[in-house]
Amino acid sequence: MKFIFKILLLILFSNKMQSQSKVFSIEEAQKKGISIEKLDLEYKSAVHSDSTKAVFKTEAQQQKLQESYTKLLQDLGSFLNKNNFKWESKTKCFQRIYFAPNGKIDYFIYNFKLKNVLPENLISEEKQKEFQRLLELFVKEYTFSSTASEPFAQCSPTSYQ
Repeated sequence: MKFIFKILLLILFSNKMQSQSKVFSIEEAQKKGISIEKLDLEYKSAVHSDSTKAVFKTEAQQQKLQESYTKLLQDLGSFLNKNNFKWESKTKCFQRIYFAPNGKIDYFIYNFKLKNVLPENLISEEKQKEFQRLLELFVKEYTFSSTASEPFAQCSPTSYQ
């Protein structure tokens, strides 16, 4: 009986671990001990000026990646819109997304506090919390349409409107 109880606890614990958030602001990731430098060692760059350091090496692969990334941003925008999330103004963000080989998102780390952004253009705390909540829901179900033989990362500045 104790053995079955231990198995049930293990299953419950592993399900809880799998359902934990993968979405963090840069500040939150740092507070939780999630190191971008360490992630960058585990996840190869999707594209790189030195093709030996890139996951997507050929022009055709890079074109498909670009299309997949554009689709991800469009799908996220549609998801936010369907959930009545409206940006108060054009909002700049930097994001670094870490993908499993199958296209599932392992981590989505974002930063609204960029250099050269006027204070009046910063996103409010309340708005950021709602963005985070919706982004967590989106990431949980989303699969990136480009896959690879190894984990990879893609980053970009983005302007949300």
